[in-house]
Amino acid sequence: MIEPLYDITVRCTFCNLAYKTKKVRPSFKKATKTDTDFCLHYKELNPEFYVVRICPTCGYAHTENFSDKWNPAQRDMFQARVVQNWTMRDYSGERTWDDALQAYKLALISAQIKNEKSRIVAGLLHHIAWLYRERGDWEQEKRFLTFALEAYISVYETEGMDLNNARLMYLMGELSRRLSNYNDAVKWFSRVINDRKIMDASMIRASREQWIVTREDMLAARMELPEEMKQAT
Repeated sequence: MIEPLYDITVRCTFCNLAYKTKKVRPSFKKATKTDTDFCLHYKELNPEFYVVRICPTCGYAHTENFSDKWNPAQRDMFQARVVQNWTMRDYSGERTWDDALQAYKLALISAQIKNEKSRIVAGLLHHIAWLYRERGDWEQEKRFLTFALEAYISVYETEGMDLNNARLMYLMGELSRRLSNYNDAVKWFSRVINDRKIMDASMIRASREQWIVTREDMLAARMELPEEMKQAT
């Protein structure tokens, strides 16, 4: 019988030592549900638990999207903040929810020290929020969704022209809606719907759907509707 997990060997870009980490075979990546902010739910094994690779020797945690480069200042800071406080730990086996949370938080520290791109930091924050969602911990999920939204706004402001703007704007709208920032949600969804340069049909459709959901949310909260929403009555 084929095992869902298999080993790959990774070389740490900080300490240059090789170590093993697990990956999930593609045939076992079967999601049962996708949330409106792209969070995937799995019945059994969650492949997201194995996205972060952690060097057992120095504690450097990264995903395959991280840069391989370090400058001297980053090395010094990582040495002081992580390596000196690190006791050798092995994440090469099957991971629990707690292991996965620890892995993403370690990767977040590494990304911040290395000054990785905003989209990488935003993705890590969003994944941490999803982990808390899996546990039903709304307070922590809300906290990390707020951080993720701030990071996505930074992505939009600094590198928005190079990315799929429709997906990014939709995501900022949906996180705003989930955080009850309904006026901001309307603003982002409307941009996707009304920008004639956007040709991404699936994101336009999703933005229309969530625009309607946001309107219902605002009515339920007895909030004043923006003019464009009043005209939709």
